[in-house]
Amino acid sequence: MSPAAPGWISGGLDAMPARLSQRLHTATGWLSRRSRPGVSRLLTTWRRSLQLRVAATTAIVTGLIVLLIGVFLVDQIGKGVLKAKRAASISQASLGLEAAVAQFEGLTPGDLNGIRQAVDQITSDPTRSTGTLGADLFTKVVRSTDQAVNRQLPGGQPIPDELRREVDRGALAVQYAPIRIPNHPGEVAGLIVGQPVNTQAGAFELYYLFPLSAEQRTLSLVQRTVLLAGLALVLLVAAIAALVTRQVVRPVRVAAQTAGRLAGGQLSERITVRGEDDIALLGESFNDMANSLQQQIQRLENLSRLQQRFTSDVSHELRTPLTTIRMAAELLYGSREDFAPELARSVELLTNELDRFESLLADLLEISRYDAGAAHLETEQIDIRGIVERAVLSAEPLALRHGVQLRADLGDEPVIAEVDARRVERVLRNLLGNALDHAESRPVTVRVGADAASVAVTVRDEGVGLRPGEAALVFNRFWRGDPSRSRLTGGTGLGLAISLEDVRLHHGWLQAWGARGRGAVFRMTLPRVAGGPLDSSPLPLEPEPEPEVLA
Repeated sequence: MSPAAPGWISGGLDAMPARLSQRLHTATGWLSRRSRPGVSRLLTTWRRSLQLRVAATTAIVTGLIVLLIGVFLVDQIGKGVLKAKRAASISQASLGLEAAVAQFEGLTPGDLNGIRQAVDQITSDPTRSTGTLGADLFTKVVRSTDQAVNRQLPGGQPIPDELRREVDRGALAVQYAPIRIPNHPGEVAGLIVGQPVNTQAGAFELYYLFPLSAEQRTLSLVQRTVLLAGLALVLLVAAIAALVTRQVVRPVRVAAQTAGRLAGGQLSERITVRGEDDIALLGESFNDMANSLQQQIQRLENLSRLQQRFTSDVSHELRTPLTTIRMAAELLYGSREDFAPELARSVELLTNELDRFESLLADLLEISRYDAGAAHLETEQIDIRGIVERAVLSAEPLALRHGVQLRADLGDEPVIAEVDARRVERVLRNLLGNALDHAESRPVTVRVGADAASVAVTVRDEGVGLRPGEAALVFNRFWRGDPSRSRLTGGTGLGLAISLEDVRLHHGWLQAWGARGRGAVFRMTLPRVAGGPLDSSPLPLEPEPEPEVLA
């Protein structure tokens, strides 16, 4: 039994696999981290470059074709070379048979010295082959069928047993096998040709051993030539594919860049057209399209400016007569108790409609500012809950008048955000007025929520709700879900449209949800910092479904 190793040695040996595994894991992680950016850049380039994909695909397909053709050519050339070498070797062995028989003439089976001298004479020096594929050395080996005589002959090179059995049957036999050649270390690939030699001195076997070194050199040269030619062909085809693809991709890239500049507002950008081919036709069509778009956009811009000016001018021009009418209406309204009941009612209706008309003018002026791009924020750090409280307090008289319970869930923690308080309060008043207008005497709930990046306020009514598809239409100007319904609040039809613009000015979201019989929800989501990004809202838009009541 061998002595046990010391404890510190065995412990170290036991710990080696764990340390090796840890080091391999560390090295693998390092290589992964180092290679990940390169692989990512390569994949990005592959996805974005049509020229690279076409060139690489062409190179791969061409490489496979060249590989198949090269393998076929090398195989056919190799078979031809070996076939010629085999024929030349058999011819050489046939010629040497007569010379070998002549060496054994006059000898008897018992003349061992004479037999040895004849064998030495036959196998004395290597002789050059005269094959058509170049000269090379070959050696001869003589064997006797008589084991006693065979022991007196020089050993020479070993001959494969299978080949000897074929020669023993009295036929010429050929076999590929490793052989040794003079002044060369080791073995080389060779071809052995064996044939029987029948003489008066006994039955012998004559073997010719032909090295295939020259043939191997020829095949190696052919393989290198085919490999280099195939590689050059693949690179050439890939370069041609890249060049041809570039001629197609470059105009497409120019068109994409020009389209991007057109989308950015540079309407005078055009593609330079050269030639009369299909690419030139594409460029001309693109330029025609750009010209048409430029004309249409300019026409629409002119029309929009005219509409904005008209709205602004009309709104301003109507203020002077409206002020006069307001003064006369207030005078009549103050004296309505002296009028007949029918006339007093008419004065009240006139005053109410004047209030609505003034609101409509104010809304038209505000929407024209948005259309002209003249609206700006006046932000401040403020608690959103205070804005919601003021909006709820202003809506309570209307809710009380129509028998609607107005509930507010403002939370306990301050909700600080950088907003334009005047615009946010106007949004909330419009949302509350819209909810009260459609509440059908059911409760209206206001909720406030916040997270690290955004704040949100939802206004929910449990009234008639919205039909499918109407949630995308409620913010259109002068849109009404049911034209036959009267407006309890005397709205102008522009409140929600202005609210949407106010929220967009904050880079926020104003969204609507509704379902028949379940009411509607309007959600305003604003970034805590003015102009900041928004990824999600802290409050859900769609309320949770109400549990079913079992009968």
